[in-house]
Amino acid sequence: MAEKAAARVEAARLVAAFRAAGAVEVEADILQPAEVLLDLYGEDIRARAYVTADPLRGEMMLRPDFTVPVVQMHMADGAEPARYCYAGEVFRKQERPSARRAEYVQVGYEVFERDNPVAADAEVFALFARLLAPLGLRAATGDIAILTAAVRGLRTLESRKAALLRHIWRPRRFTQLLDRFGGRAPVPPSRAALIKVLAQGARPAPAPHLGLRSAAEISARLAALAEDAAAAPISAEEVARLEDLLNLEAPGPAALAHLRDLARDMPAIVPAVDRMEARLDALARAGIDVGTLAFEASHGRTTLEYYDGFVFSFHSAEAGLPPVASGGRYDALTEVLGQGRSIPAVGGIIRPGLVADLGGLG
Repeated sequence: MAEKAAARVEAARLVAAFRAAGAVEVEADILQPAEVLLDLYGEDIRARAYVTADPLRGEMMLRPDFTVPVVQMHMADGAEPARYCYAGEVFRKQERPSARRAEYVQVGYEVFERDNPVAADAEVFALFARLLAPLGLRAATGDIAILTAAVRGLRTLESRKAALLRHIWRPRRFTQLLDRFGGRAPVPPSRAALIKVLAQGARPAPAPHLGLRSAAEISARLAALAEDAAAAPISAEEVARLEDLLNLEAPGPAALAHLRDLARDMPAIVPAVDRMEARLDALARAGIDVGTLAFEASHGRTTLEYYDGFVFSFHSAEAGLPPVASGGRYDALTEVLGQGRSIPAVGGIIRPGLVADLGGLG
């Protein structure tokens, strides 16, 4: 009980700071429609969320975070620009015993700003850095937009690029696909056998129609497999450049210089790198020492899958703890939940329970 009381004290302190920064405090239902989250993340979300059934509302989930309901609320009737804050419990299943809790309080700050997204990125990060300064945390940043631009710029089949983009947030699966598309790993035996049959101009033996895919979808999938088998591998040079990017870790200015070098052979990343440079300038104006600010190109690839630009987190030196705070940009999510309407948006969350465990902000 004392632990929860300490977390509530820190949560109230953080909410007050966010309100002072211009945010309107909002709430969200603990039970969220599962359909929305499943549409966004696919069935993978079930492994991370608590699912239940409501006789009137259908399948529901205990909220895994606040961002989705806050975006829904804003896209329904929010004014522009807008700043919101919130505090409440979220629920995440844990696959194995660890320091990560299945139920904890989350405090957040979200900015919907159309005119200057780069300044909004800097605003959110600088606010978090200032509030968390007493804890002496290590900050890390990244940019999912640079990774996705690099994948979209590959000289290969659109279907291969789509597969890689779908698994950006699953690093192991992404690496497996890149190895296969680059010719460095064999095709799985079952797929190789099917491709051999297709190459002979035949089709698999008729079987009862099972599952949810239609006959047309199955035919399209078989055609895609045949096209992939006939396509040349992604060149070794492109694979090497992409791996160089994925492994990039350096202070902001050095990372930017390396990205400029990569961009000579990866022109697709130039607009995202330009935004990174503008963001570093905005962060410097906001009082952040960008010369020591860590940039990790793969940062954010194991979070919930709506981030599509700048990402950040703050970490304790204490081993085994999850990030004390994290966040990022999620422009595409506003378009999905806004039914075609969109607005640039960025935000982040802080775990007040961890703040209290580390000594608090008072």
